[in-house]
Amino acid sequence: MARYLTVHNRTRRTTLPVRVRWCASFFCRMRGLTFRRRLRPNEALLLVGGRENRAETAIHMLFVFFPIAAIWLDRTGKVVDTVLARPFRPFYAPRAPARDILEGPPELLKMVTVGDRLEFEPILESGKRA
Repeated sequence: MARYLTVHNRTRRTTLPVRVRWCASFFCRMRGLTFRRRLRPNEALLLVGGRENRAETAIHMLFVFFPIAAIWLDRTGKVVDTVLARPFRPFYAPRAPARDILEGPPELLKMVTVGDRLEFEPILESGKRA
């Protein structure tokens, strides 16, 4: 069963308007948004890594058919880099070591900047927050 989260920007004291799918397994992270035709409204994906570095948090946009916001986070949830990732561009890597990547609609880039601290909260099956 998929695990979903809400995301709060603690720096700006806002909640981002997306439902985030937790993606920690090797296969989920490898697939990401590849071969998807679009994101559903207010949908995002959190690719959860094991350690902070630049190489393991690089993403590719091969066979991703739409632009996305890529937001790299360190282990504390601090945003270390952001980019508008465009379809079929080979690779994007963060400027600083990161552990996790939030991938979602391009509009997220207007709500998050480098240095912001994001916090994720589980959504219970009933749709309420934990």
